[in-house]
Amino acid sequence: MKKALLALLLAIATPAAAQEDVAAFFKGKTLRLIVGIGVGSGYDINARLLARYMAAHIPGQPTIIVQNQPGAGSLTMTNALYNAGPFDGSVMGASFNGMPTTPLLQPAGARFDPVKLNWLGSTNRETQAMYVWHTAPAQVLEDARAKEIVMGAQAPGSTQFDYPVLANKLFGFKFKVVTGYESTPKIHLAMESGEVHGTIANWSTLKAINPGWIADKKIRIIAQWALKKNPELADVPLFLDLAKTDAERAALELMLARLEYGRPFFLPPNVPAPRLEALRRAFDATMKDPAYLAEADKLKIDVDPLSGAEVAALVEQVSRTPADTVARVRTAMENK
Repeated sequence: MKKALLALLLAIATPAAAQEDVAAFFKGKTLRLIVGIGVGSGYDINARLLARYMAAHIPGQPTIIVQNQPGAGSLTMTNALYNAGPFDGSVMGASFNGMPTTPLLQPAGARFDPVKLNWLGSTNRETQAMYVWHTAPAQVLEDARAKEIVMGAQAPGSTQFDYPVLANKLFGFKFKVVTGYESTPKIHLAMESGEVHGTIANWSTLKAINPGWIADKKIRIIAQWALKKNPELADVPLFLDLAKTDAERAALELMLARLEYGRPFFLPPNVPAPRLEALRRAFDATMKDPAYLAEADKLKIDVDPLSGAEVAALVEQVSRTPADTVARVRTAMENK
């Protein structure tokens, strides 16, 4: 009887003790949220918003600072965090949503296993808008089959690069992709100067950083990339509808899966389980925080979150994509 009572008391006390240990670890610490994209991008704005509110929900209430480490489509940051850590829960990453498919599609540059990353969650699912400047040679999607459209992009692994390249290979479009821009705002400057004709960005990003372009018709949205149409873009063609065969549809679905976890946040492997759980709980709580939601609305940032477990399940599902589909998409990426 005494042993049973002792076991019960220990079972009750253990979670409380673990919580105290987590709070003790985080108290007084400065956590880093490293964004693998340049300052001013939609990912950067989204990460900074999260950092402002998430700290209050972490046991011990540490400080969170945001740092930017752009490079190679978020691979520079992801490779470093995966292999060098730190692995104690003090550093989180925010990457392009294409990062989990990089080991499948551009394996030479990836030194990480996305399934082994500790996924914190995603702030929202996304629709990607493909848009061009109002003076671009093509103002509707079909015209881009006959007229070359210069698209600005950050790097391979970003949808700005991957989607037009895939469109060229699968459907015969004539998108010319120019890389090397650090962020979407810098691509927008290039559009205004005539250096490029257009780009692709999350619909929420476009609404957040250049709403006037939409209202003043300075741009034309020629297509949307998503698994289903966004109600706000009901009259804009869905690229998935161009698929005529099962193989084409499977290739597109592999590339579109990333939009389901449109704004992913993660930690490296081997973070102590209690700290990871505390950070996941804090992330989930932030997604329901009235102050966070109010500022997100003010910034025109959509909030449609997935938990860390949901993101992990999606990433694991993508990792099991049939080899023939992966090969088809990889070939398209290599023949750019």
